Amino acid sequence: QVQLVESGGGLVQAGGSLRLSCAASGRAFSSYAMGWFRQVPGKEREFVAVISWSGGSTYYASSVKGRFTISRDNTKNMLYLQMNSLKPEDTAVYYCAADPWHDYGVTDEGGFDYWGQGTQVTVSS
Repeated sequence: QVQLVESGGGLVQAGGSLRLSCAASGRAFSSYAMGWFRQVPGKEREFVAVISWSGGSTYYASSVKGRFTISRDNTKNMLYLQMNSLKPEDTAVYYCAADPWHDYGVTDEGGFDYWGQGTQVTVSS
């Protein structure tokens, strides 16, 4: 089992950058694929990015590809999401999640068993 805590959200102007962090507890972190999702009130949670257990494979939603970068440090039990060139439509609550089932992760939130509490990102125009 793993517990996840996100941080790093906040208010930023369009075109700016933020770096989200996700601290994980538990020795199993390094064996889990990890993902970032986001949700706007009244809408379904959507996939943002996923990274394999080793960090060697990543995949992004088309809406963030080229602007966001997912990474991890297994020695520190940390997951990151570097967000550049932010747009107002990136405004959402961002969640990190752990997938114990798939080496390379999936884009479906159903594949993730463990979730953080979320961190708010607001991009002003």
